[in-house]
Amino acid sequence: MVGRTGRTAVWEQLPGLISDFRLDFVIVNGENSAGGFGITHEIFLETLNAGADVVTTGNHVWDQREALDFASREERFLRPANFPVGTPGHGSGLYIAKNGARVMVSNIMGRVFMHPELDDPFVAAEHALAACPLGEQADAAVFDFHAEATSEKMCFGHFVDGRASLVVGTHTHHPTADHQILNGGTAFMGDAGMCGDYDSSLGMDKEEPLNRFLSKVPKGRFEAASGPATICGVGVDISDRTGLAERIAPLRLGPRLEETTPAFWR
Repeated sequence: MVGRTGRTAVWEQLPGLISDFRLDFVIVNGENSAGGFGITHEIFLETLNAGADVVTTGNHVWDQREALDFASREERFLRPANFPVGTPGHGSGLYIAKNGARVMVSNIMGRVFMHPELDDPFVAAEHALAACPLGEQADAAVFDFHAEATSEKMCFGHFVDGRASLVVGTHTHHPTADHQILNGGTAFMGDAGMCGDYDSSLGMDKEEPLNRFLSKVPKGRFEAASGPATICGVGVDISDRTGLAERIAPLRLGPRLEETTPAFWR
């Protein structure tokens, strides 16, 4: 969710999506929801009230300093698991879906072209899976892999293939067309895209980013774009028997991008 327009669209439309399509479990990345930079406790709670089961984040997790205060006491708020030991908050959690399934969610940040550079994401994934193996403690396992480089995202997907239900990339704010089920049964999408105004630069008002490319001299702050928002995401159908993916498809609702909903939701 990017800015007011993105979070408002999610809050308004998510309850209907859950009801109409009987969604069992919803994950929302909220790290850009407060003016494009970070997330507040109020926004986190409103997102849960709209129907999200877990809110993940990424490199902007601490941009709103209050997140340092509530991260440790809110189990459904995740920051990247590969922050150093002692960082406030939780990187992974086990949650109960509406259908009773046990869902492990882990939020991990990549290191290629990313700041700050955190601990090894592949080691963090091993720790998350060892603590809550798919088919044993978990009926489904989902990774929000917050990263810049497509190569790192793809390799992370292959690394956990057959041991996770879904690896979905976040951070680049543009939905990719590479949704697929890998050889071992793990669903993968390079980036789910943002919920925000696509007449923008990554959800920011386009004038200042364009100015910085042209002049190299900042004229002002980045401000979240305020036009009509498009909701983007990904839907996955997970086997009750194996915990692996059976179907995956993108979700896009709103102006500018071609609208689509997963056919298997219907």
